[in-house]
Amino acid sequence: MASKDHTSGRPALVLFRHDLRLADNRALRAAVDSGRPVVPVFVFDEMSEGMRRIGGARRWWLHHSLEALAAALEKAGADLILRAGPMADVAGDLVKETGAEAVYWNRRYDPPAIAADKEMKSRLIESGIEAQSFEGHLLHEPWQIKTRTGGFYKVYTPFWRALVAEIEPRAPVARPREIAPFSGDLKSEKLADWGLMPEKPDWSGGLRDTWKPGEDGAHEALGAFLSGPIKGYGENRDRPDFHSTSRLSPYLAHGEITPFQIWHALETRKIDAAPGDIEKFRKEVAWREFSYHLLFHNPDLGVTNFNRDFDAFAWKKDATALRAWQHGQTGYPLVDAGMRQLWQTGWVHNRVRMVVASFLVKHLLQDWRAGEAWFWDTLVDADPASNTASWQWVAGSGADAAPYFRVFNPMLQGEKFDPDGKYVRHFVTELSQLGNGDLQAPWTASKHALSAAGVKLGTDYPVPVVDHSKARDRALEAYQEMRGNT
Repeated sequence: MASKDHTSGRPALVLFRHDLRLADNRALRAAVDSGRPVVPVFVFDEMSEGMRRIGGARRWWLHHSLEALAAALEKAGADLILRAGPMADVAGDLVKETGAEAVYWNRRYDPPAIAADKEMKSRLIESGIEAQSFEGHLLHEPWQIKTRTGGFYKVYTPFWRALVAEIEPRAPVARPREIAPFSGDLKSEKLADWGLMPEKPDWSGGLRDTWKPGEDGAHEALGAFLSGPIKGYGENRDRPDFHSTSRLSPYLAHGEITPFQIWHALETRKIDAAPGDIEKFRKEVAWREFSYHLLFHNPDLGVTNFNRDFDAFAWKKDATALRAWQHGQTGYPLVDAGMRQLWQTGWVHNRVRMVVASFLVKHLLQDWRAGEAWFWDTLVDADPASNTASWQWVAGSGADAAPYFRVFNPMLQGEKFDPDGKYVRHFVTELSQLGNGDLQAPWTASKHALSAAGVKLGTDYPVPVVDHSKARDRALEAYQEMRGNT
């Protein structure tokens, strides 16, 4: 605990939002180093203009992450204050209630959050309050990296080259061991009153079994990855039947770990992996950077086609098809396995994400925004930049997008990346007894094979909602029609 002689004087506020950690938190570090008493506050803002309500899976994660953050702060000597409301209003109220002379926060980069923080900063400065923001969510500030003509990068590969050539990631900032607490009486809202946890029904059992939200969980995940799966990552990362990826994305999304900490660990730890494996992982971290780069320079990326030619695309609004996809009932085992993994665990393997996204927009001709909305609600790592940029990439409407005529074949993808059927059998249990030769396309199996596996198509497992070949042809026709209309 901090000694009493450090608690006098006007305090500094530290506003937590998507940076739920003590280590490598520059805003917190600045407040501690200022010598002032510190008031840590988590601001839950879904009320500022344009702010998007976070989805159910992230609400679950946020609840547990805030519990972990509060415990860590208490151990260091300070109490976490919870407040909900528009960012500028909450900050202003807290300054009045505490007499704070400084407010520190870590920057955010999605458009509504930028606008809310600008308004807050303007009000604070007008009131004579010291207001400072810091980086920490990204390796680069999105305005730092420019093309030779002064624009922003629209293709990933040259962005990656510029990132590694122009940006030297700083070392992580040390975690404060002791925080001088504020001695005044300050009310905090109750976490339970925010209703972040699902109750009727409680669908979070699979999430509880899969994840450990919080800063400690983040570093455990990083350590586990660097001591094992990173070896062979370049090849194995496409295998959903292996535990072959870092699974750090939800921790990054909530700021329980920073890209600086990850980058530093890759440079300083002894890692039993080939340089190519490490490089490939760095590039995956950089894809997140690229996504924020795109969002910063294209504020409407979440709702508007990056390639405006796609405004003329003839999406088919089909609630029945969308529902079959959402609930893993398309009749295509790899697609259904991915969607069931998403529902059960709040996460889905990246290779399978591409397959299920391609299936929705190309096989079913559903608008990519419908898929993005479902992922936003069900992913524990739902991120305003990566979620949007990746959906547009798959749809063909985004920056550096996959060509529209690239239509993933779910059967071939399953045979290549889940060759023993372990992934499909785990999530599509009704097909668990079907042989490998029939598993990825059960509608082609003989009556005998289906009967022996206890599967009756249309009863135990759905028949395909569309025929692959016909759906592919339909998608290509729609693409050609779009090109003719632009």
